[in-house]
Amino acid sequence: MIRMSETGAVRRARTPSADVERELLAAAEAVLVREGPGGLTVRAVAAEAGIAPMGVYNRLGGKDGLVDALLIKGFDRLGAAMEASQAQATGPGLLDRFYACGLSYRAFALANPHFYAIMFEKAIPREREHNPEVEEHAEATFLALVRVVELAAAAGVIAAPDPVETAQQIWSAVHGAVALELRGLVQTPDPERTYRALLLTIVRGLAPV
Repeated sequence: MIRMSETGAVRRARTPSADVERELLAAAEAVLVREGPGGLTVRAVAAEAGIAPMGVYNRLGGKDGLVDALLIKGFDRLGAAMEASQAQATGPGLLDRFYACGLSYRAFALANPHFYAIMFEKAIPREREHNPEVEEHAEATFLALVRVVELAAAAGVIAAPDPVETAQQIWSAVHGAVALELRGLVQTPDPERTYRALLLTIVRGLAPV
């Protein structure tokens, strides 16, 4: 916003701090999507946002702060996608919700490969490896899968005496499949069909004895 000072000079009103941070995060996401993890630098984000590089340090604490903010956004988006997919499942059963959750995980990874890389493959080294806020959002995403397992186990659809352990096994399987696909290493002609078959294999392996 442009205002007139008491002396008649034109001056630009300060942008609220929260708005500046949102603009920086939007710029960081744009750079990440366009350039990949290797292109995400303080200078590139500052240029994208149209501010001095020092503004990135003042607002977000530099590159680590940028990456942390992107990680939080990525985990929140993945969790929301998994939750939404279950609500939109084509069938009413818990197995339908499970399949929908698994398919949404793959869809997120394929649509957001650079986000996926920084979330799960440490594609951008950080000086500060652990951030409690980031870990809280990551855990919330994992717990969304745990809830699906708990509901399916309660209904007798699968056997899961330890829902957290079962959720970890499922995640290990789907992450491996997605990581191979992102690297172009799937050896079958139809990766989606192979992935759907993997979900079926998981369910069969978890079936009550």
